[in-house]
Amino acid sequence: MIEDIEKRTLDDVRAAYKKYLNGQNLSKNTIMTSSTDAFYIWRKQGADSFWNIVFSDNFETLGKDTLLELLSQHSSGNAEANMNGYMAHLRRFRRFLENESAIEILALIATPEVIVKSKPRKMKQNLPDPSIEQVEYYLAQWDSLEDYHLQEDALDKLFFELCPENTDISDVLLKVSTLNDFYSTNIFKVYPLAKHIVALDIDDRLKAGDVNLVGDIQMVSGINRKFYSFATKYCSHHKPLDYPIYDSYVDKVLRYYCNRDGFTVFAVSELKDYERFKNILIEFRSFYGLEEYNLKEIDKYIWQLGKEYFPNNYRKSKDK
Repeated sequence: MIEDIEKRTLDDVRAAYKKYLNGQNLSKNTIMTSSTDAFYIWRKQGADSFWNIVFSDNFETLGKDTLLELLSQHSSGNAEANMNGYMAHLRRFRRFLENESAIEILALIATPEVIVKSKPRKMKQNLPDPSIEQVEYYLAQWDSLEDYHLQEDALDKLFFELCPENTDISDVLLKVSTLNDFYSTNIFKVYPLAKHIVALDIDDRLKAGDVNLVGDIQMVSGINRKFYSFATKYCSHHKPLDYPIYDSYVDKVLRYYCNRDGFTVFAVSELKDYERFKNILIEFRSFYGLEEYNLKEIDKYIWQLGKEYFPNNYRKSKDK
């Protein structure tokens, strides 16, 4: 295995491992998941514990026992079933270390555009620690603000009752126009986007919770702009538990807590990769012990927190 790798930062090691995975003919989903889940022990217990397990002659037993303990503490799912998945990624990482190309790859890696550091750092602003009390506070705030929940009720009626499908251009135009108005997403010509959505034939993919659908909706032929934030909103209002919403408020809050607490590792650009963005939210929820809340509730909490502490400059487009 590579000598002195223990001196490298998590950012560098993860970047090198991800570069290796990209050359292994793996799916994008496997690459993203493995480059995150392989370092679960590092994120939860620190580098020393991680490397002790990776280099241990008793790797299998020590790795499984540690993962079971951590998952029992930090996850609400089946710890033993989840442990098998994390172990598979940890084994793949060990194979990377034993690969002859690993030394060369690691030597070429400079610190990437990663916003989280190997150690948490102090921030100029002082946002409250995420907690059950904080989530409950902001969910109550949401319900107490008439415009928030009435707008949400109107969208639910439109998306769930009046126009649940996406095969009729009139239905889709109505939904796109309403979202554009309610969220001020600055889409100046809604028809090309609505026509694009109809052509994609998205209903079965929505039912399946296909995360790649967001990327397909955001790219409209002939328009030199990505409708990423809008695409997350459009999918979310069909299946709110499967599609959390991305916008600038959520972006800033996730960056803040990564920099302050190091709840995971990601590059700024990964927030615009929807599958990775969703996983980051799940990691946020797990790290702070908020598993009892679904992604829609976490979404409402983070969005309000961001709106309060990171107000937008409305001269700029919100759908970036």
